[in-house]
Amino acid sequence: MPKAMKVGYDALVSSARRNIREIEVEAVLNDISNDKYTFIDVRDVRELKKTGRIPGSFHCPRGMLEFWIDPASPYYKPIFGENRHFVFYCWLDWRSALAAATVQTMGLENVAHIKGGFKAWVDGGGPVEMLE
Repeated sequence: MPKAMKVGYDALVSSARRNIREIEVEAVLNDISNDKYTFIDVRDVRELKKTGRIPGSFHCPRGMLEFWIDPASPYYKPIFGENRHFVFYCWLDWRSALAAATVQTMGLENVAHIKGGFKAWVDGGGPVEMLE
């Protein structure tokens, strides 16, 4: 049997939730056409191809998050320098909770994540854009 972790994923996600803003799907659905929001999908590209994404969202793989957000990084993406509200999401909301907490720690402002993730979005009737 594998050795137990000092701090498991559940504790990390719970800790992140205490320090971030969670947005209910219903609230986001009401504001999806508001261009002040930038939806950030942190899922793997294979997930996007299989299940689609929130229309107009920006894909930032969770593994590249810190590098794409930091202006000092050679991988920096200018979208993260814009004055917007960044709403992160993944399938169930675990990775997006960790992502939102991480970027807040790094200094990104106006950060939230979708409670329940993309699954809650789909279950709530949110529009889905399929990738080619």
